[in-house]
Amino acid sequence: MAKLSYADKMRIQTLHEQGLGAKAIRAVYPMKNWSLSTLNGICRRINTRGSAVERKRGSGRPKSARTEDNIAKVQELLCSQEDRPGSSKSTRQVAAHVGISERTVRRIAKVDLNLKAFKREPAQIINEATKNKRLMRSQLLLQRMSVKKTKIVFFTDEKLFYIDPPVNSQNDRVWSTGRKHDVDPRRLLVERAKFSPSVMVSAGVCFGG
Repeated sequence: MAKLSYADKMRIQTLHEQGLGAKAIRAVYPMKNWSLSTLNGICRRINTRGSAVERKRGSGRPKSARTEDNIAKVQELLCSQEDRPGSSKSTRQVAAHVGISERTVRRIAKVDLNLKAFKREPAQIINEATKNKRLMRSQLLLQRMSVKKTKIVFFTDEKLFYIDPPVNSQNDRVWSTGRKHDVDPRRLLVERAKFSPSVMVSAGVCFGG
């Protein structure tokens, strides 16, 4: 007999709560071929725990890596750099320091500590000289421009559009059954000229439109 699914266990729990025993439940679903011993075990679990799907507290393999000590160490190494930007450690470095696998470190961060990973964004270094220069140029720009002048300024930009745009192979995928060599090559190949024709489109925007 195949392993009972979550839905089957919930059906058995509903019938047992209605007063049916193991034999009566098996008679309701004869096509399932449930064994009487399995049904008796599930009924006993419902009577003792009140649920057919919840596991007994403390059952299963005990945790050997996600212990309270390791969780505290991972939390200290991942969160201690919040006030020191640029000094954070990667999950690989944390795993080597604590002595556990990198996968366990990620599981501790997501499941036990409810942390989220964010990508770093590159930014330009702004020192005091750069700040002063930007402030001076902004003040000069405010002196030169008035409300009347800003209404006649055009902001322009342009964009190059290719007739045959390049294909991003990371995002543009072909979904099919079977193996790759069974797929029609016309679905996999994207023909593109080396010097594809293009169109330059420019636009200007001002106060009036």
